[in-house]
Amino acid sequence: MTEIRSEAFIAMGGNLPIGEQSVVHTLIGAVEQLSESDIRLSAVSRFYRTPCFPAGSGPDYVNAAIAIRTNLSPRALLDLLHQVEADFARRRLQRWGMRTLDLDLIAYDDLICPDVATFERWKDLPLDQQMQEAPGQMLIPHPRLQDRGFVLVPLRDIAPDWRHPILGQTVRELCAALPMSDLSEISPV
Repeated sequence: MTEIRSEAFIAMGGNLPIGEQSVVHTLIGAVEQLSESDIRLSAVSRFYRTPCFPAGSGPDYVNAAIAIRTNLSPRALLDLLHQVEADFARRRLQRWGMRTLDLDLIAYDDLICPDVATFERWKDLPLDQQMQEAPGQMLIPHPRLQDRGFVLVPLRDIAPDWRHPILGQTVRELCAALPMSDLSEISPV
């Protein structure tokens, strides 16, 4: 058997049911489907209820995070995540729109892809531009994970000591830097 070399973190979320299936059941199904592929599941966070962004634009989300080990390249892993999203009726009609399932590759080992300058550009992009522009390339680590309680709180459950390869802070430190108002809106399901 080939040794599994790389560790990756995936943020999961959704706010639209699939028929009678709740968002929680969709997330569980996605975890099960991923665990049957070319990855080994290492950890699953608790599930959290988080407010829709922008406020009032739809139902609340359910978010979680998973840690995996894999031999897949980052591109192949991202392709797998997009396939699983499609299998769970994900449609990419609107940037930051409501969705049945969202799987984001947050980090892959200590990889910086494509480079620090591109990361910094997307990290510092003003909110109005973030809502209009989508990157045309894979960005690792996710350029705004440090700003998002709905990513950091679940990630803290499974990898509190993971250190951001560019910012140099742990998940615990990044989470502690968030405004308390952001954290108070996140609650376990």
